[in-house]
Amino acid sequence: MDLPYASVLEGLGIEDRYYDLPGIRLHVVVAGPPEGKPVLLLHGFPEFWYGWKNQIRALAEAGLRVIAPDQRGYNLSDKPEGLSAYRMDVLAGDVAGLMDAMGCGRASVVGHDWGGVVAWAAAALFPERVERLAILDAPYAPVAFRSLLSHPAQILKSSYMFYFQLAGIPESRFAQNNWQAMVAAMEKTSPQGTFRAEDFEQYRRAWSQPGAMKAMLNWYRAFFRQPVRLPGRARFKMPVRILWGGQDFALGRELAEASLALCDQGELFILEGANHWIQHERVEEVNLRLIEFLR
Repeated sequence: MDLPYASVLEGLGIEDRYYDLPGIRLHVVVAGPPEGKPVLLLHGFPEFWYGWKNQIRALAEAGLRVIAPDQRGYNLSDKPEGLSAYRMDVLAGDVAGLMDAMGCGRASVVGHDWGGVVAWAAAALFPERVERLAILDAPYAPVAFRSLLSHPAQILKSSYMFYFQLAGIPESRFAQNNWQAMVAAMEKTSPQGTFRAEDFEQYRRAWSQPGAMKAMLNWYRAFFRQPVRLPGRARFKMPVRILWGGQDFALGRELAEASLALCDQGELFILEGANHWIQHERVEEVNLRLIEFLR
């Protein structure tokens, strides 16, 4: 295997594949018994499938069939041009398309950050396809929009999103000094030691893929410039478990509570003392909460 993270794949006991979906080719890593219950793990910004490295083996050893894609625009997946390729309905469609490609009529979906926003959208648009929904630090999109319009504290927390709207400037700045600004931001917003030097080497490789950073930022640009109308008062009837860092730098816990209010079978766990990167910060607790919920 000649991929730069070959040793990581072998160490986790997983394999990588490519799947052709309508209009997009996604790179995906899979683990666990083929007959296990399928679980999709959707990463956020600025990660890729590797953001789940601490969960993949644990979930697979619990008997689950783990499916962790590089979402469109990231790492080794396709990076289409144009903001319309990153609308929320398109991103949610990738979830259903990947289930189709893997022969899954239904699957549980787990998402962190942007991956969580996509997971909420997939559950709203394709409720018959989502068996269980697990969310890590991500609101339902209409909840986020309402908060940005009315909650000054959340507007301040989300100010970086407005910087990301500038064409070309964030991409250029982030790439300087071997992506040092990106590394510094992740270190600043996580407890010391959360990310190791070897982790950042993996992230640098992913960020350096041609066109990747522009595509990654286009998620933010499409969210504001080409918003998709999702059911504002949706009811999520499938079981939902929300895990949230109590000290999340980007997202206030009121977003978790407002999203929970839309769930018929929802539960919320606040991880006090944790920031935004809870699957890295609280590995054992997150793994336990996910396994008991998904299995």
